[in-house]
Amino acid sequence: MTPLLSVRNLRVTFPTRSGSFDAVRGVSFDLGRERLGVVGESGSGKSMTGRAILGLVRPPGRVTADRLDLDGQPILNLPPRQMRKLRGARISMVMQDPKFSLNPVMPIGHQIIEAYRLHTRSNRFDAREKALEMLRAVQIRDPERVFDAYPHEVSGGMGQRVMIAMMLAPDPDILIADEPTSALDVSVRNEVLRIIDKLVGERGMGLIFISHDLNLVGQFCDRVLIMYAGRVVEELAARDLQNARHPYTRGLLGSLPRLEHPVDRLAVLQRQDSWRDEEIPLPPPGGL
Repeated sequence: MTPLLSVRNLRVTFPTRSGSFDAVRGVSFDLGRERLGVVGESGSGKSMTGRAILGLVRPPGRVTADRLDLDGQPILNLPPRQMRKLRGARISMVMQDPKFSLNPVMPIGHQIIEAYRLHTRSNRFDAREKALEMLRAVQIRDPERVFDAYPHEVSGGMGQRVMIAMMLAPDPDILIADEPTSALDVSVRNEVLRIIDKLVGERGMGLIFISHDLNLVGQFCDRVLIMYAGRVVEELAARDLQNARHPYTRGLLGSLPRLEHPVDRLAVLQRQDSWRDEEIPLPPPGGL
C-alpha cells in the first residue's frame, strides 16, 4: 500500500559565515493513516522537518531529498502556485502558539472562512456554515460568539482549538501539529489532544505530532521518531518507548522526573559524538 507521505534523505541546509549548516540531515520515514510522533530537544530539527515538507523553508535555506512524495506524487520543489494549492488542502500545519498564527486585526470567523474558501469553491454563506461547524467540532461552546471575536479576546487553549478548526476545515489528508499543547496547562492540553485524536480518527488522516515530551508522545502516538542533531537516531512503536535501545533515547527517558520514583538529582544526558553520524536501518513502507 502506498503511504500517504514518503520521505527519503531529506536535508535542509543554510549558508553561514563559517560554511553550510545542515539543520536536517538525511531524515527518512513513511507516514500512513496513523499518529507519528517526532521527538527531540530544541534544535534537533523537528519543526524544520515539518516546514520542509510543507515548502515553508525560504531562501537562502535549501531543501533537497531523494524522495518527497504525497500519495506517490513528488512534491519537492513544486512551483509556488502549485504548492499553495496543496498546502492546507492536502497537508495542514498547526503551529505552536496561536498568538503568532492568527491575524490580530481580523475576526476569527473571517479567518476560517478565508482559509476554507482558498481551497474550495464554496460561497460565503456555505463557508460561514462550515466555519461554525468546525468550531463546534473542536468543542467550542458558543461558536457564534467566537466566530465574531478577535484573537486577543479568547484564551490560549481556545485559540489553539480555533487553529485546529481552521487547519482541518478543508479536510486535508495530513496534519502536522508542531508542539500544539506546549503553551497550555494540563487540563486544557488533554482536551486539545482528545479533539485532535477524535478528528484525525474520524477522518482517517495521517498525523505528524512534533513534541519534546516523551511521555506525552508515548501515550498519544502509534509510532515515534527520535531526532538528534538533525537526524533520526531511533524509530520504534510508541508502546515500546520505555524499552528504547539507543543511548540518546535512554538518556532522555532517564532525565524525566517521576512521581513514583523520586530522586535527589535527575540524571544528566551524556552525549556522544557518534550519535551525529550513525545510520539507522530504514523501516519497511508503512512503518513498523
